[in-house]
Amino acid sequence: MSRPVVVVLDSGSGNLRSAERALARAGADVTVTADAAAVLAADGLVVPGVGAFAACMAGLHGVDGPGLIAQRLAAGAHVLGICVGMQVLFEQGVEHGVVTDGCARWPGVVERLDASVLPHIGWNTVRPAAGSRLFAGIADERFYFVHSYAVRGWVGAGDADVLVTMAEHGEPFVAAVEDGLLAATQFHPEKSGDAGARLLANWLEGLR
Repeated sequence: MSRPVVVVLDSGSGNLRSAERALARAGADVTVTADAAAVLAADGLVVPGVGAFAACMAGLHGVDGPGLIAQRLAAGAHVLGICVGMQVLFEQGVEHGVVTDGCARWPGVVERLDASVLPHIGWNTVRPAAGSRLFAGIADERFYFVHSYAVRGWVGAGDADVLVTMAEHGEPFVAAVEDGLLAATQFHPEKSGDAGARLLANWLEGLR
């Protein structure tokens, strides 16, 4: 069976090479690029991101990331967001009083967590949604988080077609979303050892 072709979107934000290596180990043929033709032709697109929501969105706009994501989804092609690459898929991010519009693929606002210790750094368990494909075989595993901001609830929870996985650090927050062709994780699967590798392999399996 041929390896699925995956592009890691190079928008200047995120652990591009670690994501590239992790996806390759999980069974993908991976390229890091912002080339629109390659992005649209790939079996899967990964949108990474670290740091501030506003900076990540600026980088995405610089390579027409929101447009490319929209084109892929309209064409029936898969997209996976990681960390801030997940956050920017929501409507807005609020950091230090500054409101930044996101890609608005999902309803919700990314806000600072109400926790005694921030950032939330390290391993944490999650509560996968029933029927999750991303967490098949790894529902009881731990994953590696590095963040201070998250979606602190899910206003689309009544949508049966959207699977929302939660975690907790001071308060409950959205740890992953599976919505047909569009999926995302707040944690870093590329830094989450065997569990993260299995999650990426589960995602790649959906591309075949």
